[in-house]
Amino acid sequence: MGKSARAAKADAAKRAGEPKVQIGAIPYRRRPDGDVEIMLVTTRETQRWIVPKGWPIRGLKGHEAAAREAMEEAGLVGDVGKKPVGRYTYWKRRTRDFVLCKVRLYLLAVKDQLPSWPEQDQRRSQWFTQADAADLVDEPALGTILRSLKLDKA
Repeated sequence: MGKSARAAKADAAKRAGEPKVQIGAIPYRRRPDGDVEIMLVTTRETQRWIVPKGWPIRGLKGHEAAAREAMEEAGLVGDVGKKPVGRYTYWKRRTRDFVLCKVRLYLLAVKDQLPSWPEQDQRRSQWFTQADAADLVDEPALGTILRSLKLDKA
């Protein structure tokens, strides 16, 4: 398939309302008492709690893009899983409209948080218990994924 045919197919898919793909990280750590925590960040505009996520990055595999989003949005570095652990669909709120997005999620075992990072002044970030993180996110499907993860064995 030539470039123009691929472009036409992509345009047709957009017009048909197919979801746009996003990549997300589920950053987690184990506390000294053995309990697991998940870091959530706030959205820039509405300050809702979410996992770090964004658009695919040209030249990076999905898991690499997920790790990059966690670093940019929360200053987190660690070991990222190469296979998605879940997917969910949501309506992304924009200034004048909404866009349907499908998010592929990758686990990130957090090793450290950098002293500064690109979006530090645009978002809040906080560690929560797994149950609290699942309850705090707005998207029900994301909450279900967070609740069902077997992070005690990760």
